[in-house]
Amino acid sequence: MNYKELPGDTRVWIYQSDRKLSDSEIEAIKEQGDNFIDGWAAHGEKLQAAFEVLHSQFLIIFADEEQAEASGCSIDRSLHFIKNLEQEYSISLLNRTLITYKVDDEIVTLPQEEFVELVAQGTLSKDTIVFNNLVTTKQDLETKWQVPLKESWQMDLIS
Repeated sequence: MNYKELPGDTRVWIYQSDRKLSDSEIEAIKEQGDNFIDGWAAHGEKLQAAFEVLHSQFLIIFADEEQAEASGCSIDRSLHFIKNLEQEYSISLLNRTLITYKVDDEIVTLPQEEFVELVAQGTLSKDTIVFNNLVTTKQDLETKWQVPLKESWQMDLIS
């Protein structure tokens, strides 16, 4: 299923890679993600879900919970899938201490400390676009995922 067809209140889980993925990696990961989604169920009910790789770095799982709610067990299965991808592709997808931001059209990922230092030096500003990977719905992904630093949770790191 194409994630764009899912309703705005669809639940999302964003996993940020610590590096940009190659085209061949993206193709293989998307195929694996689609296979995972095809078999993803909660309490025996298939979840209406989708998988997408955005900006060559963000793996996103979508689940429309209107028909069936993603349960603890189904969420555990998705996390197991993500951990397998980490091992297979030698990437980190669960490191929440990395901050990703945009400079023009380039996407940059840095450890929090380095990001904070660049802001302190004036290299980055409060208008720098950052990715808020804590959004929980498709609607928020579309409207609140990429925001100026001054409007993000990451601003708390600077203050």
